[in-house]
Amino acid sequence: MSRRKALRANPRRLLAALATILVAVGVTVASGATFTAQTANAGNTFTAGALTMSNDKAPGAILTASGMKPGDATTNATGTVVIKNTGNLSGAFSLSRTSLTNSDGTFPLANKLNTTITDCGIDQDCLTAGDNSVKYSGLLSAMTATISLGNWAGAEQHTYRFVVSLDSTADNNYQGDNAVAGFTWDAA
Repeated sequence: MSRRKALRANPRRLLAALATILVAVGVTVASGATFTAQTANAGNTFTAGALTMSNDKAPGAILTASGMKPGDATTNATGTVVIKNTGNLSGAFSLSRTSLTNSDGTFPLANKLNTTITDCGIDQDCLTAGDNSVKYSGLLSAMTATISLGNWAGAEQHTYRFVVSLDSTADNNYQGDNAVAGFTWDAA
């Protein structure tokens, strides 16, 4: 008897043969095993830094003077201000004269006010020349551009000395006049 006839005559043998073939196919397919691995980093946190500053004279004036006399250094206005980067980021610091008013529009006093602004250096000693650096020297009225003060690291501070004198060419037209200026410190 042929195999076919034997399998037809005995259906249990047919089922056993089919089951054996299916198991063999399954083992063959499953034997292509692959290795896998995985790792994770959860909870990544991002925090923005801060660029902030302090001004030891804010919101008041750095200097004031009355009774200024043309060409007389004893009547100069002087004042210092400490500006500090109180943040933890570095930034480009600058100074601007943001407002200017004169009591006399015909003879503006600011046109006769010689102004010098000095960075007192790392030692912050404004009276010894050492590492001092003049940031502006000219008439108060001509201070129209923003003055770059450089890039400062977090917690860095600078002391600035302002000196304003009444020019010796100021004549009687300027007697009793006044000028008021505002200064703004910026960081970016």
